[in-house]
Order: sequence, then C-alpha cells, then structure tokens
Amino acid sequence: MTKLVYTYDEADPRDRKLLGGKGAGLVLMHKQGLPVPPGFTITTEACRLFYHQGEKLPEGLMDQVREAMAWLESKTGKKFGDPSNPLLVSVRSGAPVSMPGMMDTVLNLGINDEVVEGLARLSGDERFAYDVYRRFLQMFGTIVLGLDKKVFDDILEEVKAKRGIGSDAELTAEDLKYIVNRYKEILGERFPQDPWKQLELAIEAVFRSWNTPRAVYYRKANKITPDIADGTAVNVVAMVYGNMGFDSGTGVLFTRDPATGENKLYGEFLPNAQGEDVVAGIRTPKKIEDLKKERPDLYRQLYDMAKKLERVKKEVQDIEFTIERGKVYLLQTRNGKMTPLARVRT
Repeated sequence: MTKLVYTYDEADPRDRKLLGGKGAGLVLMHKQGLPVPPGFTITTEACRLFYHQGEKLPEGLMDQVREAMAWLESKTGKKFGDPSNPLLVSVRSGAPVSMPGMMDTVLNLGINDEVVEGLARLSGDERFAYDVYRRFLQMFGTIVLGLDKKVFDDILEEVKAKRGIGSDAELTAEDLKYIVNRYKEILGERFPQDPWKQLELAIEAVFRSWNTPRAVYYRKANKITPDIADGTAVNVVAMVYGNMGFDSGTGVLFTRDPATGENKLYGEFLPNAQGEDVVAGIRTPKKIEDLKKERPDLYRQLYDMAKKLERVKKEVQDIEFTIERGKVYLLQTRNGKMTPLARVRT
C-alpha cells in the first residue's frame, strides 16, 4: 500500500508538491527545532485518489491515520477521545501553492459531550472548555455538513443581545453551554460523538474543498495548472489554545513591513482568541508593537524565530502563531507577498 501519511519526523520539507505548502512549512520549522505543535500530513496523492475513486477515502488511509495518531499521542502525552486527558486536533488544508482563504479548516476536533467535561476539569476553566466545543460545532456544521454559517451566528448574536454584551469573549460558561445545546439541536443526528468519525468526515470535507467553485475559479484566475498543484494535502495538528485567557492569543506577522520593506516585525494579534477570530474580524486586533510593550519576553521569542526562518528560507516570511498560557507556537510560515518597493528595499 502506498504511503499516504507522513509524521513531521518522517517527512521531507523540500517535497512541497506532496506535502502541500502548509505541511512543508510545518515540517521545516519542526526540523529547525522551532516550537511547532506536533502533527502529520496526509499527502496530495491521497486527495487525487479520493477524486479518482468517486470522492471516497482511499482504502487503508484511515489505518495509516490511526498509526500517525498513535505517534501524535506519544508526542503530546494526550489521548484522542479520552475524557481524562483529551487530545484535540486541527484539520487544515494545504495546497502546494498558496490559495489563501479558498479551502477549509476545522479546529478543536475530537471534542464531544464527555471530552468537554474532561477539558473543563483539566484546564480548571469550564468557560474555556465550552468555548472550544461551541467553536467546533459551528465549524463542523458549516464546513463538514455544509450548513449556512448564519444559522449559528444568529444564535450567538441573540445570546449577546440578551446579555447586552458586544464581544464573544464576554460570554460566560452558562451562556456557552446554552449555545452548545442550541447548536447540537441544529446538527441533530448528523453530528457524531465518535472522534474517529469526526476525523474521517473532516478529512473528506477538506479534500472536497479542493473542488469548490471558488477554489476552482481561483486556480483558473491564477493559472494554477495540475502540474503545479494537483490536490490539497490535509494537516492534522495537535491543538494549541489561544483562547485560554489573556496570557494566550493568536496572530499573524510578516518578518518585515510588506509595504515599505522596513526591517521590523509587522502584524497583529488578538489576546484570548483562536485563529479564525483574526481572519473573521470579530474583534479589533492589536498591533504586534503592543505585544512588545505588554510582553517583551514573548515579542523577543517571536522576533528571534521570525528572523531564523527568514535566514533559512532567504525570503520575507508570513507567519501564523498562537500563544498558549505564555508559550509561543508557530502554526504556518510561507513566503510573504510584498510591494515592489518593499522587495527592493529588503
């Protein structure tokens, strides 16, 4: 059977066509000793087989995924689906060529009615656990089941209006429990409590996002032919949580100013948030300079890592990061898009 799944220990970061851009970047950072949450990549070849077989996962793929998951459990010391010490994962797309916003990602996968209780006990924070569950149900509903995001947003807005609050971060544990129950009513029988079933459905959904009308149109418009990129990889990565309180957060940065080329970190971050909050524009992010004032230690770590990647890749980098309880993790790196002026100056 062809090898379709590579852990970050096994993969070769130069093999971008097989691992996709995101996978290759994660493997590169892992091999450079940078703090990347452990994970594995399901290759673009698996995506081609998925379409070749009428949108069915290749035979034996889930067996390879289970093996890689065992490796991931040994790396994290957590167990997938175990309420006493749960491992949750993100399932992210990653084509060989960057296609920003075109394909899908599911965060916090592996949570269910039992795991959410365990997460609350372990973190000592019930609000955090139900926030994670709420986010997962919404992403599963919209991305895996294809429901309209508005259905979920309306419930969220209704609760915030009732409480007279403006931001998701002000919701209490009780509010979030109520929202979770409403979301589960919408999903009904279609939502599997079994984490392995969740994972299988999410992998299929990410593969399917390769052929959504917007992704196909993007490839046509940007002349991305099959010999450049033929299928998306799927990255399954241990979750790190930017929504664990105000010593946590998430952000994006360039290793230089993409407009002027000035040699300084340029970007933004959101305290107590997860990745999709930055992209969705739910709250106003802070500038990366604010982090320098508030947490100079974290800023310094980010600066050193960013410059190391710039030296290794010999290009200005566009980096996604998460801070979990004061520890920095890098989630993605790719060559940054810049103005011609900035490129000359760099």
